[in-house]
Amino acid sequence: MIILALDTAGVDCAAALYDSGRDTMLGEASDMIGKGHAEHLMGIVDRALDQAGVALSAVDRIAVTVGPGSFTGIRVGVAAARGFALSLGVPAVGVTTLAVMAEAQRLKAPGRPVLAAMDAKRNEIYLQAFDADGEPLDEARAVNVEEAQAFAATFEGEVIGSATPLLKPDATGDYANHFPISMVARLGAAADPSAGKPKPLYLRGPDAKPQAGFAIARV
Repeated sequence: MIILALDTAGVDCAAALYDSGRDTMLGEASDMIGKGHAEHLMGIVDRALDQAGVALSAVDRIAVTVGPGSFTGIRVGVAAARGFALSLGVPAVGVTTLAVMAEAQRLKAPGRPVLAAMDAKRNEIYLQAFDADGEPLDEARAVNVEEAQAFAATFEGEVIGSATPLLKPDATGDYANHFPISMVARLGAAADPSAGKPKPLYLRGPDAKPQAGFAIARV
């Protein structure tokens, strides 16, 4: 199965082609742009396709990051994913950025649970825990910093993401949010397409639906 993966949730604008049958990345392209994902995304997709040496018509599934992240960027990515899926007649699936970060960290430190934590501002943190096999231990949620600190204090595993310094005051190093496009592709290949079309949802406010497991941060 050939996956076209898209990420516009953060400062990067990225796309990749992945062959799940061979577990092989065929091509990928990424630019750190900050803003302007709508203007850059199609060019990024073309570069990834050219590097992979495959036609868009060969794609069997679209995967896209759905949040937390940039509200505007995620809307661009989700709209593009749904447009590609409609035109190609293939399913599209959403992948949370928390899951992407956790999977990337799990591969760096195998055998360890991972707590993905993103600074949501306004004294809140987006939080989700994953076991050593990458399976979620709870739902993605927005909690205040004090609640997150209490949870992290009892969590026996790795902590990753921009909220790490808020949860571990002695933490040093780079804790910026990174969403490797290769992880988006691999998680997209494993996702259940029957879950419905990808769409950005909120974890905070009156429209929040934490049971859905993903969210958008207004940043």
